[in-house]
Amino acid sequence: MPCVSSILDTKTMSNIELDYQRYLGANLSLDLTRGKPCPDQLALSRGLEDMIQGDYQSRDGIDTRNYGGLLGIPEARELGARLLDLDPAQVLAGGNSSLALMYQFLAFRKTQWAHSETAPKFICLVPGYDRHFSVCEHLGIAMINVALTPEGPDLSMVEALVEKDPSIRGVWCVPKHSNPTGHVYTPETVQRLAKLPLLTQSDFVLMWDNAYAVHDLDEDAPPLESLMAHAEAAGTADHVAIFGSTSKITLAGAGLGFCGLSPSVLEAFQRYLEPQMIGFDKVNQLRHARFLDDEHKLKALMDAHRKILRPKFDLVDEKLKPLSVQSLAAWSHPLGGYFVSLDLKAASARQVVHLAGAAGVKLTPAGATFPYGDDPEDKNIRIAPSFPDMMDLGQALDVLVCCVHKASHDAASQSH
Repeated sequence: MPCVSSILDTKTMSNIELDYQRYLGANLSLDLTRGKPCPDQLALSRGLEDMIQGDYQSRDGIDTRNYGGLLGIPEARELGARLLDLDPAQVLAGGNSSLALMYQFLAFRKTQWAHSETAPKFICLVPGYDRHFSVCEHLGIAMINVALTPEGPDLSMVEALVEKDPSIRGVWCVPKHSNPTGHVYTPETVQRLAKLPLLTQSDFVLMWDNAYAVHDLDEDAPPLESLMAHAEAAGTADHVAIFGSTSKITLAGAGLGFCGLSPSVLEAFQRYLEPQMIGFDKVNQLRHARFLDDEHKLKALMDAHRKILRPKFDLVDEKLKPLSVQSLAAWSHPLGGYFVSLDLKAASARQVVHLAGAAGVKLTPAGATFPYGDDPEDKNIRIAPSFPDMMDLGQALDVLVCCVHKASHDAASQSH
C-alpha cells in the first residue's frame, strides 16, 4: 500500500474534504452502474421502425406474425452467424435477451448432471460479469475464482483445476473486450480453451459470451479467433456454447439474442425448449434482419456507436489520471466493450462506493465483479461510462476521484 500521507499533504486533504462536503450538498443524481447505451446510441437504430411497413413475410414465405419457428427465421439466424462467426445452421435466433438463453442452456445442461454424486462447479474469471455469477447461484452451481491475464484466463490454473476436479463442469468467458477489464483473448488462448474439455471425463462446457463481438472502440482492436472452428478441429464442438446479441448494436431492450451450438446439441436444446415456448418474436427478428442485411450496414452502425463512446472512454482516462500519478489506483484501457475496470491500491472499494453513493453518484456495488459479491482484496470497481452525457459523466468521475482520495487518506489514518 502506498504511503498516502506522503502523497496527500494536509492542504490537499483539506481541499478534498471541502470538495466532498460540496458534493454532499449538491443534490446530485448520477449513475455509472450499468453498461446501457445512451439515448443518442439508441437513436441510431430508429430505422428499425421502417423495416416492416405491412410486409411480415420472411424471405422463405413465413408469416412472422404467427406461431412456430423455435430456432428463428433463416435471415435472423444468418445475422447471428455473422456476429458470432458461425454457420447459420448452428444458430438459434431468440428473443431480446442472450442472458435468458444462457440461463436456459445451463439449466438444460444441468439436467445431464443430475445423477452425478458431486455438486457441479464452474470456473469464473475475475473480475467478471455479475450476471453470470447470478445464473450459477440461482442454479446451485458452486463457483471457483481464476484470475484474468492480459492474454485471457490464467490457463495453467484453469487446466490444472479441470484435470484435478471432475465436478468442474464449465467455465464462463467473455472473450472479446471482457466485462469489465476489456481483455481480448489471444489466438493461443482460444486454441487451448477449445481443447480444455479433453482434460476431463465430465460433461464440460465452455460458456462463451461474445457480447462485444463487433464493439470496438479502436479500429486497430485485435480480432478474436473462432472458438467453434478450433473446437471442431479438436473434436470438442459438443462442449461449446456461444452467445451474443444485438442489445448494444440496435435497441438494448428490444434486440435479438443468439445461441450457437453444434448441430446435435442444438437439436437437443431445441427439444428442451419446446415444452416452454412455441417460438420467439419473429417480427422483431425480421426487422433486424432487414435493417442489418449486409456487413457494410453493420460496420457503419458500429462506427457511429464508436464516435459516441470513444470520447467518453477518453474522458475516463483524463479524469482518473491524478489517481495514477499519486499511485492510488490503476485501471484498464480497453479497445472496445462498455466498461473500465478500476483497481484501488490504498482505499477500500466498499468505502469508495459508499462515499460516492452518499454524494449522489451510484457505482456498481463493490464485489459485484466477483462470485458471491466477495472481492477478496476489496479493490475492484467497475465503471460504466456509456449512458451519461459528457457533462454528467465528467461530474460523476470528479466525485469518484474525490472519494478515492478521501477513502485512501482515511484508510492510511486508520492504519497508523
